[in-house]
Order: sequence, then C-alpha cells, then structure tokens
Amino acid sequence: MNAIRIWAVGVNSFREIIRERILYAIGIFALIMVAAWQILPEVAVSAQGKMMLDLGLAIAQILGTVIAVFVGCNLINKEIDRKTILALIPKPVSRAELIIGKHFGLSAVMAVMVVGMMVIYLGMLSIAKIPYQAMPLIISGCFLFLELVVMVSVSLMFGSMTSSLLATLMTALIWFAGHGTQSMVERTNSGVAASSALRKTSDIMFMILPDLSRLDLKNLAVYGDLPAASVLWYSVGYALLFTAIFLGITIGIFSRRQF
Repeated sequence: MNAIRIWAVGVNSFREIIRERILYAIGIFALIMVAAWQILPEVAVSAQGKMMLDLGLAIAQILGTVIAVFVGCNLINKEIDRKTILALIPKPVSRAELIIGKHFGLSAVMAVMVVGMMVIYLGMLSIAKIPYQAMPLIISGCFLFLELVVMVSVSLMFGSMTSSLLATLMTALIWFAGHGTQSMVERTNSGVAASSALRKTSDIMFMILPDLSRLDLKNLAVYGDLPAASVLWYSVGYALLFTAIFLGITIGIFSRRQF
C-alpha cells in the first residue's frame, strides 16, 4: 500500500466532489441561520438564544450526514457506471488504496463543511449577541466531524456491495440505529422491557453497531458542559476503530467484485 497513491486518489476525489457543488450546503446552512435569527425573536423571545444554539448544531449534523450518506453511497458506483473503474484497476492502484483514498477525499470535504458551518454558526451567535462558550461548541463540531468520518466509511461499505439506493437506505438505518442503541440498552437493562431475548438483541446491536450517540455532544455543548477528557479521548479512539473496521470490510468486499 502506497501513501502517495492514496494521497493522489484522495485529492482527485476531493476535487471531484467539490466540483459537484456539494459545498453549497454551507450556503444553505447560512440561509437557515439567518432565517432563524429573524424568525425566532417573534416566535419565542425568551428562548431565542437556546433555540439558536440548538438549531445551529442540529442543522449542521443533519446537512453533514445527508452529504456523507448520499455522496459516499454513490462514490464507488459512480466509478463503475462511468467505467472509469476499468481504467483505475489495471494501473498500479490497488483496490484497498482506491477505497482508502476515496474515504480520505470525502472526509476532507466533510472537514471543510464542518469548519465552514461552525464559523458561520459562531459568527451568527456573536452577531445576535447570544451568550455562548466557544470551546465546548468547537469540540462538539470536532466530534461531529468524527461522526461523519464514521458515516463515510459506512456509506462506502454499503456502496461497494449494492446499488446506490439500497446503500443509502441501509446507511441511513445505521445512522438511526447508532443514535438509538444506547437508549435501547438502558431501557432494557432498567427493566422497562422484561423480555430476555430483547435484552440480548439490544446488547448485540450495541456491540456490533457504532454508538454514534457518544460522538453527539451538542446537547451538552450548548450548556458549556462536556464529558471528562478521558471520555473524549476514548470516544475518539472508538470512532477511529469503527472507521477502520468498516474500511476493512469495504476493502474485503470490493476486492472480490468483478468488473
């Protein structure tokens, strides 16, 4: 595996995705924030600040996830449909290098998106004179990027094994499940669900699926609160581990495909 070839694939993927005007999502985010700034004072005067804080992080998460899912699921199939995969494979670019390079390229786009949205978000809060603590919000943005990195690996995995439509649906299900497995385990273990089969199922799902809720810090960040540093570092390692696992599965599947 050659780092230079991976870098070349990543740069080309980044440029290709940027040319598709994906970064217009940052403009959409800015428009939503401006509209909220104008509308919220008339809807809820006393809760305007809290709602602006919540809305900005929630919209950033939704937009980032939508881009990661739709673009990631189409990234491999697009190469197959265009037959460009037939030109790449004979060259000294292995399938593993292609997958990792594609992941780096789309992850770089996610980084640009998150940075752009966070700059607009913090700028709007400052213009609206809404009190906030910058560091917790910035760290929340960093963990949003980690969540998107995981979702990019998931979308590439499903995109390498099935059609873009089915891959998108399956990736979306992983996202919803990843944000719900922790609460499911807590409910079953607290005795809300008496079925032992359901308890075992929830435990298995918690072990197999990525627990994306541990990367979702927005509800804490808006209050200026964050978990301990050790917990944060553990979550970073957790996200990178699942990213590596999904990329490994993707490489294994893609290596066996015939074109």
